[in-house]
Amino acid sequence: MRVRLHQIVVDCREPGELVRFWAQLFGVEPVERARGWFHVKLPGVAQLAFQPVPEGRSAKNRLHLDLAVDDLPAAVARAVALGAAPAGGTVTDDQGSFQAMRDPEGNEFCFVTG
Repeated sequence: MRVRLHQIVVDCREPGELVRFWAQLFGVEPVERARGWFHVKLPGVAQLAFQPVPEGRSAKNRLHLDLAVDDLPAAVARAVALGAAPAGGTVTDDQGSFQAMRDPEGNEFCFVTG
């Protein structure tokens, strides 16, 4: 039996709005699906899907995306312009630097360098 990653699913209240944020961030087109779902296809990676749920996010994410970038301040500024918010300050250690972020629904992700 072979197992492979097909998609990463984000529960959210407004999938149509959230998919537009992520599509713009990755520079791809959003895809609308049946039953209120949306997704973005990430070249060379599994797709990122957005599933409608009635409840809002109420606790810290147990899983988040680390997105590699060449220019951390530019990535943060672009994400903020699209509706994200920084979560704390930039952290630098022997592995490089990272900035924790929250998308427009509060889901956490990080920009990483190094």
